[in-house]
Amino acid sequence: MVSRSFCKRREMAAVLPAWIMVTILVLEASLVMGGFQASLKLERRIPLVSHEVELGRLREFDRLRHGRLLQSSGGVVDFPVRGTYDPFLVGLYYTKLQIGSPPKEYYVQIDTGSDVLWIGCNSCNGCPESSGLQIELNLYDPGSSSTSSLVSCSDQRCNAGVQSSDSGCSGQGNQCSYTFQYGDGSGTSGYYVADLLLFSTILEGSMTANSTAPIMFGCSVLQTGDLTKSDRAVDGIFGFGQQSLSVISQLSSQGIAPRVFSHCLRGKNGGGGILVFGEILEPNMVYTPLVPSQPHYNLDLRSISVGGQVLSIDPSVFSTSSSQGTIVDSGTTLAYLADEAYDAFVDAITKTVSQTVRPVLSKGNQCYLITSSVTDIFPQVSLNFAGGASLILNPPDYLVQQNSIGGAAVWCIGFQKIQGQGITILGDLVLKDKIIVYDLANQRIGWTDYDCSMSVNVSANLNSGRTEFVNAGQMSNDGSSPDQLQSIIASLLNMIMLAALLFP
Repeated sequence: MVSRSFCKRREMAAVLPAWIMVTILVLEASLVMGGFQASLKLERRIPLVSHEVELGRLREFDRLRHGRLLQSSGGVVDFPVRGTYDPFLVGLYYTKLQIGSPPKEYYVQIDTGSDVLWIGCNSCNGCPESSGLQIELNLYDPGSSSTSSLVSCSDQRCNAGVQSSDSGCSGQGNQCSYTFQYGDGSGTSGYYVADLLLFSTILEGSMTANSTAPIMFGCSVLQTGDLTKSDRAVDGIFGFGQQSLSVISQLSSQGIAPRVFSHCLRGKNGGGGILVFGEILEPNMVYTPLVPSQPHYNLDLRSISVGGQVLSIDPSVFSTSSSQGTIVDSGTTLAYLADEAYDAFVDAITKTVSQTVRPVLSKGNQCYLITSSVTDIFPQVSLNFAGGASLILNPPDYLVQQNSIGGAAVWCIGFQKIQGQGITILGDLVLKDKIIVYDLANQRIGWTDYDCSMSVNVSANLNSGRTEFVNAGQMSNDGSSPDQLQSIIASLLNMIMLAALLFP
């Protein structure tokens, strides 16, 4: 079929000089060759026979992720976001960093459940060589960067990391090192290096500029267990915790970024989203305090409501201690409820819909056979936090579609439980399609529902004061969004066509 744009070019060629047509074609080609795409299509390279992926398998993926919850100036910094919460496609969100001189690109998972940025290094044993995410993996080589340097045990940053268990020193070679052991036996270890991070800074008026800053990060030389698998492999983990070795803390201490970051993870249409060092401003934001003196982003969950009815759950089930509490973790695909709250939650949902749908058990998970829209049948869920803030969950925020049986869709409760544990984890299933603000300076977390394909207003509160920026999070690698570029080209074409008519 001949495209409409081709027919349009033929009509234009009849009235415009040849040099005009060449210019138009070059401009159109530059839009394609520049790599700007309206959406990123990602596929999961796992041999799936159908849409049937057992929730048990997803829990296994999350069990690996939970290892991230380890056992033991100015301008808005903007990062591109790829990936999706959908466990049948990708099941994680990641971004691209440029590090070194000359800079090289690395894809790293966005993880608010850990502190450290680490990347696989050229001497790595067990690092995946390929990825089912259709991205090119790169190993960091300290010797190929003119600005790379080792971090010694006497370095103040290393000493600070020792206090938070993010670094250590064996005494051999006076090299600052780390070992992160995960609950399932997998892990990573390596040493710390310092190098330049190249990033895009959005200035006032939506102008952008490339900036660099020295950061300290992990150079992984060993990966074990599931970290060696290639199905959803990335180059490393981008920890967004609040300890001193996180990149947000490092840039904040240099006066480059405020002590606040925000993300908006898109749940539909290919995923992606927004990730900025700064506070996304929205009028409907609600905030709840962080539980103080905790290594993770712990919130004080007070109660759960289903269909407007508060469940009869002892509030002490959600209290924070060394073995229980509520954690916000973008490194978890699904969501998890404390063991003692799980059954009451599932029973309340089942009771609400049992007259409309057919409840079934699948591999121990509560599922439902549905022939209409879940939003028309299932109730809203409200997670109620300290300070009066409530996180409203619509059915797609707590249900996961499995497959179809005889024309009926099978939807299952996406919330899981960690047997015998009092941990509640709010993962991507809950966090998607919302602005989430991590305000470290004021020790609070805020949220509101949002279309993450839209632009946002961001503020950065540095020493120089409060400044507002527009359209953050929608920039491409060189600072221009696809829509902006399309608009510029359209304006140029109009000018060229006008000139052709005035000066034939």
